Amino acid sequence: MRGMTQTMEALEILEAGLLTTVQDAGRYGWLRYGVPPSGPLDAVAFQAANVLVGNPPEATGLEITWSGPMLRITRDALVAVCGADFELWAGRLPVPTWHSVALRAGQVLRFGARRSGARAYLAVDGGIVLPPYLGSQATYLPGGFGGLEGRALRAGDRLPLSPGQCDPFAAAGKPWPASSRPPYSAHPTLRVILGPQTEAFTAEGIATFLNATYTLTPASNRMGARLQGPAIAHAGAADIISDGVIAGCVQVPSDGQPIIMLADHQTTGGYPKIAAVLQADLPLVAQLLPGDQVRFQAVAPPG
Repeated sequence: MRGMTQTMEALEILEAGLLTTVQDAGRYGWLRYGVPPSGPLDAVAFQAANVLVGNPPEATGLEITWSGPMLRITRDALVAVCGADFELWAGRLPVPTWHSVALRAGQVLRFGARRSGARAYLAVDGGIVLPPYLGSQATYLPGGFGGLEGRALRAGDRLPLSPGQCDPFAAAGKPWPASSRPPYSAHPTLRVILGPQTEAFTAEGIATFLNATYTLTPASNRMGARLQGPAIAHAGAADIISDGVIAGCVQVPSDGQPIIMLADHQTTGGYPKIAAVLQADLPLVAQLLPGDQVRFQAVAPPG
């Protein structure tokens, strides 16, 4: 891949950060074969970054986790970073997140300290172009496919870019309205629809789930947000015949500790699901850090 892209305009990875991956909107239609969608954990921030640079909302960009990279671009470009609140520099000039920013060819974009949140999303006008796998460029780390060689980025990588579609310096400075950003918090209340297996839990167990506070544990990853708190009581055995799993569903294993499944979730599971987090609230989960706390609020299903 590196030899094939040397003559193309590219985004060069000088420092990779803790976990930076290539993502697009996701890989859909393959659950029956055991392949999850992947894609961004915070779809709102991902789409906002793309729209700010004039891309389709699903265009391929980067997901940046906890600590950010240092990047160099080989053409004039319009970029945007949305999601977690990072210090950000274009060369030596501080630039804002949730805004479109112009970079000159050869200029370095550097992520500094993270003030809040867990994940940021970088979009470049035109988007990143890598060979798709099962119709998507999204990286699925457990499977080792998608993105760049199915792995997290590292120093020395070059990501080929489509040609720019705008004058970056004329288009720079556009903000994403604060009113349209998710209400990120270190202690959000997540809206859920109860089910589909509420009969697997006692009434007291369901009440515990809806009234207790749960803490995100360090064992969380792109597959699931693992929570710790008061145990949720099962009505019987904690195992069911395996059935389908989607992002947002809340599984409760035998230890009574809930797990919110995320974009890299397994496609089937044998633990009962007490509820599903609304898709609109999954960005709040994506931005949690270990030690952050959540509560759950039941809402009626639409219709």
